[in-house]
Amino acid sequence: MKVIVYTLFIALPLFGSTLGELTEYAITHSTVMKQSAAQRDLSELKRKESKVQQYGELNLVGDYTHYNTARTLAPLTPNTISTGVPITTSKDIFYTGLSYAVPLFTGFAQTRQIEISTIAKQMAEAKMKLSKEQLVYNVRSLYLSVLAQEKILQAQRAYTKALQTLSKQIAYEVELGKKAKIDLLKAQSNAQASQTQVEILQNNIDITKATLSSLVGKEVTHLSALNIKVKKPNYSVNRLYANVSQLAKVEVEEMSLRKADKTIAKSESAKLPQVNFSGFVGKNYGEDLVTNDWDNETLWQAGVNVKWNVLDFGKRDLGVQQAKIAKMEATFQKEQTLRDLKKLLTEAVAKIKQSYASYLGNVKQLRLSTKSERIEEVRYNNDVSTLNDLLLAKGQTQLARAKMIESRYNYQKSKYYLDYLLELGVE
Repeated sequence: MKVIVYTLFIALPLFGSTLGELTEYAITHSTVMKQSAAQRDLSELKRKESKVQQYGELNLVGDYTHYNTARTLAPLTPNTISTGVPITTSKDIFYTGLSYAVPLFTGFAQTRQIEISTIAKQMAEAKMKLSKEQLVYNVRSLYLSVLAQEKILQAQRAYTKALQTLSKQIAYEVELGKKAKIDLLKAQSNAQASQTQVEILQNNIDITKATLSSLVGKEVTHLSALNIKVKKPNYSVNRLYANVSQLAKVEVEEMSLRKADKTIAKSESAKLPQVNFSGFVGKNYGEDLVTNDWDNETLWQAGVNVKWNVLDFGKRDLGVQQAKIAKMEATFQKEQTLRDLKKLLTEAVAKIKQSYASYLGNVKQLRLSTKSERIEEVRYNNDVSTLNDLLLAKGQTQLARAKMIESRYNYQKSKYYLDYLLELGVE
């Protein structure tokens, strides 16, 4: 198969920023990526939080209580009563100590929560990759827009200069009586309109550069040239779609399904008994009402608590049903994502082919318009045609040149968009 390749070199300042430099800088400094990194770090912290919760809590506790009647610092037992030792009593009792509580069995709810948090972290990492791909595509698209507009501006300035030169020539011939005054007015009017278009293009370039600067995270002034090769596209949507299961956007949907399964299992755990351990060690302090001396007693306790909810009037079942509906939504979302990918891949391949066809057509149109313009110049100089014919020919040539430039860059944009869909923008 014969492949036609067209190459474009754009003459721009050599010290301009390259596309690679801007994308790398954006990945490091863009607020979009910083937000994605913050979300990833947050998901990691939540995962660690879920994991450490299984170790329980150790608390330093303290309390002061005033009673209307005297109380002992420790519970009375037969042994303490039989010893005959005076027992300290007080109306003001302080206590300090350590308490520890840990769940021994939660129906596997904690285990499922750790698994959910782990999946959430993986989803955050995948979404960060997608954000990076989106950022790179946006930088590339804006970069190409600036280059295209600058190239069109260059052509527009040349067109304006040609009209100004034509106006001067006609003005000279008007003085000689060879041309009518109306021709001079028409030429000057077209030159002014072209100059206005130059200013509009320059403003559009400034706006696009400002947008690019905001996205990248630094001021962008000059851009380096790109070597754009236009060749006949040879893509198969079916072949491209066959590998979409490896894409991060599909993996995110699959992780959502796994997360939904774990959520269902966590909801089911509420139907199982909950077993907790708690312990305390500390001292009670108080001033004895009889001797006015301060005394203390050391206390400790440990116990296991079991709680099994046998009836909650359907609350747990409703929680399980909600989790199952969430899984259904995740299933539908995955199906829709795959369908959207098929549609987007079809559109992307079609746009590349359309851009290629448009470029070839615009190249031919520019070639023909240039020849037509040269012929009209000769005809006008020999008074065979009117100035309107010449200006129309020049306008058509400029329009064809602008379309050719635009279609070339649209071709490259379409390729970058396909790379974005296939997550090939970030190496």
